[in-house]
Amino acid sequence: MEWGPLFLSIKLAACTTLILFLFCVPFSYVLTLLNPRLRSFIEAGSNLPLVLPPTVLGFYLLIFLSPTSALGEFLESTISLRLVFSFEGLVFASCIYSFPFMLQPILAGMQSLPRQIIELSYILGKGRFQTLLRVIIPMIKPHLVKASMMTFAHTIGEFGVVLMVGGNLPGVTRVASVSIYDHFEKMNYAQAHYTSLVLLVFSFTLLWFLTTLTASDQTRNAPKFS
Repeated sequence: MEWGPLFLSIKLAACTTLILFLFCVPFSYVLTLLNPRLRSFIEAGSNLPLVLPPTVLGFYLLIFLSPTSALGEFLESTISLRLVFSFEGLVFASCIYSFPFMLQPILAGMQSLPRQIIELSYILGKGRFQTLLRVIIPMIKPHLVKASMMTFAHTIGEFGVVLMVGGNLPGVTRVASVSIYDHFEKMNYAQAHYTSLVLLVFSFTLLWFLTTLTASDQTRNAPKFS
């Protein structure tokens, strides 16, 4: 059993989830404050990774991040950072690809809150940051957990984007999904089966926990009749 790609996948998923969580919470809050037309336009752009084929997204990210591009040349010349065929590049690509999976549950949670609660916080002298930190975040904890778990699970299963941006460098960019494909190409079906089985059990466990959490939250919030 090849454990290196599995651990690299978990590391990638953890980094992606943390970065997106820290970005999407305030970003979702800003979206709720915008007018509906502008918010719809930004949401449409944010949801593009849901409908674009991973190869299309990976191709444009590869061009955008390559050393011959303006960004790639700037990063490499200033801080010696090459995002193509590196773990840092995998993190960047994964953040783009998994962005909707973190954004949508958080945004849905914030939009479900009564507007009066936020306005009351303002009336009581709380600024927007304090309102987000002390009022909104505690009230949407189930949505935050759901968003984090969906992002983590989605990143674990990424293939097309990470293969095009990161390639298949052992110990650097060879994540579990790429390892399975590599073993399949070499007709090493036993290794492909073991890695696939671990991912299957891991993904099912995450989804089962998420479903249980959602069901418990719905039961707790259901109206009670006496």
